[in-house]
Amino acid sequence: MRQLALITTMAGLLVLPSTAAAQDSPAEVPPAVVVSGGATLVSDYRYRGVSQTDRRAALQGSLAVTHRSGLYGSIWGSSIDDYVAAGSDQEIDLTIGYKRSVGATTFDVGVLYYYYPGAGNANTDFVEPYVAVSQTFGPVTAKALAAYAPKQNALTVGNGKEDNLYLAGDLSAALAGSPISVTAHVGRSFGPSYITLGKAHTDWSLRASATFKELTAGIAYVDTDKTFITPSGRNASKAGIVASLGVAF
Repeated sequence: MRQLALITTMAGLLVLPSTAAAQDSPAEVPPAVVVSGGATLVSDYRYRGVSQTDRRAALQGSLAVTHRSGLYGSIWGSSIDDYVAAGSDQEIDLTIGYKRSVGATTFDVGVLYYYYPGAGNANTDFVEPYVAVSQTFGPVTAKALAAYAPKQNALTVGNGKEDNLYLAGDLSAALAGSPISVTAHVGRSFGPSYITLGKAHTDWSLRASATFKELTAGIAYVDTDKTFITPSGRNASKAGIVASLGVAF
């Protein structure tokens, strides 16, 4: 019995240091830099309610680098129709920004550069700073966005340099116990500029999406209060259903 007690005591002494070491070891530190990206196929690329693909499908891709300080940079691209930017068939968005959360509130400020390769000598590229604030209430998140593109030649509608202001609000909710989320959106573009349909226009949408590991499938209803007829005779701002399928990596 004494031998058994001695063996048990020695085993306990051997285990204790390793347990203490495990307790004293620091928690896993998240990486300083995170790289993420994805690819998405959409049935129609809508920019603020207006189709950029003549109401046809588009292939899109993204790559983002985020630092734990809150700094981030990203590149996003989509195929577009040639009426959008003087014959260009691509839109590439370059973004640099800073995001920080304080409790349930997230602040996001940055600058977005719209680049249209293949537009020849046409002045199509422009810059748009933005600021967004999000507030979470349990499973619901409310977001307000203000994006202002200062006066630039690319935004002209024939009166020299023009500017554009876009104000938008989103309300999103995740359905408890499911991979499904829904988002309601409304935005208003103020001009006149190349972005607006006349002096101003309003866009709105309702979107539902479901995520399964790296895959996300979505469907949205999108509409505006204006009319924009493309060279093919289609109404690019008409109400429509947009489906999407994306993969993240």
